[in-house]
Amino acid sequence: MKNPNKNKKDPIPPLRGMGGFSQLIKTLDSTNKTNVKVQALANYFLMAPDTDKVWTIAILSHRRPPRPVNTTLLREWASELAKIPLWLFEESYHIVGDLAETIALVVPSNEHSTDKDLTHFLEEMIWLKKQTDEDKKAYLFENWQQLDYYGRFVFTKLITGGFRIGVSQKLMTKALSKATGVDEDILAYKLMGNWDPGTISFQNLVLEENEGDFLSKPYPFYLAYALEDLPRELGDVTQWSVEHKWDGIRAQLIIRNNQLFVWSRGEELVTDKYPEFQKFIGILPNGTVLDGELLPYPNGTIGTFNDLQTRIGRKTVSKSLLQKTPVIIKAYDLLEWNGTDIRDKPFVERRRLLENLYSSVIEGSGSDLPLLLSERMQFNSWDEVAQEREVSRAKHSEGLMVKRLDSPYQVGRKKGDWWKWKVDPLTIDAVLTYAMRGHGRRSNLFTDYTFALWKANEKGERELVTFAKAYSGLTDKEFQEVDAWIKRNTLERFGPVRSVTPHHVFEIAFEGIAFSKRHKSGVATRFPRILRWRKDKKIEEANSLEDLKSLIPNSAKAE
Repeated sequence: MKNPNKNKKDPIPPLRGMGGFSQLIKTLDSTNKTNVKVQALANYFLMAPDTDKVWTIAILSHRRPPRPVNTTLLREWASELAKIPLWLFEESYHIVGDLAETIALVVPSNEHSTDKDLTHFLEEMIWLKKQTDEDKKAYLFENWQQLDYYGRFVFTKLITGGFRIGVSQKLMTKALSKATGVDEDILAYKLMGNWDPGTISFQNLVLEENEGDFLSKPYPFYLAYALEDLPRELGDVTQWSVEHKWDGIRAQLIIRNNQLFVWSRGEELVTDKYPEFQKFIGILPNGTVLDGELLPYPNGTIGTFNDLQTRIGRKTVSKSLLQKTPVIIKAYDLLEWNGTDIRDKPFVERRRLLENLYSSVIEGSGSDLPLLLSERMQFNSWDEVAQEREVSRAKHSEGLMVKRLDSPYQVGRKKGDWWKWKVDPLTIDAVLTYAMRGHGRRSNLFTDYTFALWKANEKGERELVTFAKAYSGLTDKEFQEVDAWIKRNTLERFGPVRSVTPHHVFEIAFEGIAFSKRHKSGVATRFPRILRWRKDKKIEEANSLEDLKSLIPNSAKAE
């Protein structure tokens, strides 16, 4: 097997090699203190090679290279190298709860080490994807044995593509600003967009200002805080604007230089997934950036998030899918106008410009554009606001957004000016039927649960039908209590999954519900989680599938 970087001999500055990056990840992974994380990142950005800095920014902002080896092969090869049977490796994996950590623990170390830096490793992983399984195996064996425990853990995380660490984009830009002196907001803007860590330099990405680079770039999204108290605590209601919180995908639509760009809040360029938006070119003026929500719009009405999922992730969008599930953008803010950043203007001024733009576009285009304006409402009392919140589900929204009239459009999640007041969740009482071990600190406990509801079978007898999975909502003490019960009441084992004696009832909360042909129950719930353990109820008192279906709005359509 040829190694593409075998003959590269670069000088080794401080923090050169995988060791420096591994040490950074170890520090980030071992603390919850923001200041410690910021300082560790800042130190790394000061000392690491520029190419490693770029790849570190990419990894922490979820721009990882494609996974070169599937996890099935990783498990087989790791057990072979560790000289243990595969079943023992699998059992260890289920106990540890993390594949990379399991491999790091079972693969034997030796005295060898490597001076390859992070960039070389990632270049090799990109190269590795097209190689034979034999070459992939040889590459993994070589590197697993040349790294220490934490280096092996980080290396395997990069191979699996499942690299997640407790570092937000805001925290990373704060550290990068501390190391470079570049303003945080400017960095947040520069790091968004469709840049390639394999070709861009640190100088070009972070330090230089290049006007051409900003053609397609969105602005950092402004995020609202959840309203915990009654909204009257916000003061005079006339100083606030209210609109519905639409249940879709937050996005920015950009028209610059007669080109269209659509960015999701997850910093993904999704222009090709929504070809209906090409109609905006030549109608919306250049230098326009709209902030809004992508929503399914079948039959001229707002659909469910389930409808939208038929469009998410599709590489190609067929004509039939475009007709069955068209998508619109429901705009609620204007961030750029005539090529000028207007985020510093008060919200009420930005909205006035947006409303004028909407009127002129709709009246002047003469065509059916996939654009709607999110209605901005003002009330005379907070009681009136509460009444509007009560009709949210009927309007296919999740609740209300409350925005201060004089607020600028800020960066990230800032308290004070924008609040979200979501509707109370829907709830149902269900029976625990299956359990699986959790992950991380809960990897030794059964904390991932499957729940079922009653349904009458063909003979008229009641049977339990699974409908949702949930893994959050109980206290640590409750999880431990349920775990001990599961281990004593297992009926069957299916790999990491155990079926258990139907006995316990839990109240399950969820945000949305729709019919679904993809689920055995015929129903899909959105964001299910455990609300409370109903020790006061017997399983006979749990709800039925019909009870669940009765919560579906009349306007919801089956897939």
